[in-house]
Amino acid sequence: MSRVPRIVILGAGYGGVVTSLRLQKLLNYNEADVTLVNKHDYHYITTHLHMPAAGTDKPDNARVNISSLIDEFKVDFVKSTVVQIRPGEKKVILEDGTLSYDYLVIGLGGEPETFGIPGLKEYAMTIRSINSVRHIREHIEYQFARFKQEPDRKELLTFVVGGAGFSGIEFVGELADRIPELCKEFDVDPALVHIYNIEAAPTALPGFDPELVEYAMRLLTDKGVTFKIATAIKECTPEGVLIAGDEFIKAGTVIWTGGIRGNHLLEDAGFETMRGRIKVDEFLRAPGYDNIFVTGDCSLVMNPEGRPYPPTAQIATQQGENCAFNLVASIRGNALKEFAFVNRGTVASLGKGEAIGIVGTKKMKGGTAALMKKVIDMRYLYTIGGLPLVVRKGKLR
Repeated sequence: MSRVPRIVILGAGYGGVVTSLRLQKLLNYNEADVTLVNKHDYHYITTHLHMPAAGTDKPDNARVNISSLIDEFKVDFVKSTVVQIRPGEKKVILEDGTLSYDYLVIGLGGEPETFGIPGLKEYAMTIRSINSVRHIREHIEYQFARFKQEPDRKELLTFVVGGAGFSGIEFVGELADRIPELCKEFDVDPALVHIYNIEAAPTALPGFDPELVEYAMRLLTDKGVTFKIATAIKECTPEGVLIAGDEFIKAGTVIWTGGIRGNHLLEDAGFETMRGRIKVDEFLRAPGYDNIFVTGDCSLVMNPEGRPYPPTAQIATQQGENCAFNLVASIRGNALKEFAFVNRGTVASLGKGEAIGIVGTKKMKGGTAALMKKVIDMRYLYTIGGLPLVVRKGKLR
């Protein structure tokens, strides 16, 4: 009796989870052994992390236990950290063992891209995981508590957010909503609190509709955010940031949202990468490997104009569906399906009850866009967990 093929999926982000769930539905019993590896026993909703980071929601609302999503009779879950990928040997080295595979899916997620800016890696915080947002939330609260003990240190109430892309804009929107609550709780004059959003590009939300960007910046400015656009951060220190023009902003908190690169394990494994990402073929495979598929932040997919698609949750989810189809096709000897991204719309939240977005050709802003963002969140929850998960997590804003 021939051995069934082994599929190993690295990472339970959007791409990895959707690949696993689709394989559960597509594969026949005993047609393949599927193993999902993740360092946590939960999947977290990246597009929701800005809220618990600012303290406007609980971290638990952004996480879903993997055991509640997968069928343990169809997918084995291994809680471990990936240490090394050895594509030549068809092996993955974990911190506590080794897995062999016939087919590999790499969805390990990305790492902050600091662009070589001195001090960012050491002194700036990032919104990248449940643990990181807990740290940011507690740190922000601690700054207010420290200020009450050291009232001369006004920089403790200065918050710098590097990057005005979607993550940066969504976070400053939530932070601006949280500040009045913190000022009331700690009896602090709101006029002493300063939020800076610094972006090196000529505009906030680069590539987004200019009319909606103007609306977002005006609304956030009214909430107390100071924008410094077309202004690069030159250095980050324990005391704050040095920006273009040699201006130094003293700050007790620096949060970096300015970019993501692929996981360093890809370069270590010998794959050819661009900013840590593998430029996949039309079937999402790593060049030179018919048995290795790549999704999410680790993959580089070009749009029809020859530019990379931004690594969003939307594209990772669609990659997971395509990846599962192609894995089953590979096992059965059927034709593979080319990956074609379908943009179903983009929405950025600006705090409670406010957002901007484009769905098709329709521009949205205000409460309408905020409602659309909630619909998008609910649709994803339904995709991975059905109606029970939508009901459980229905408070996602």
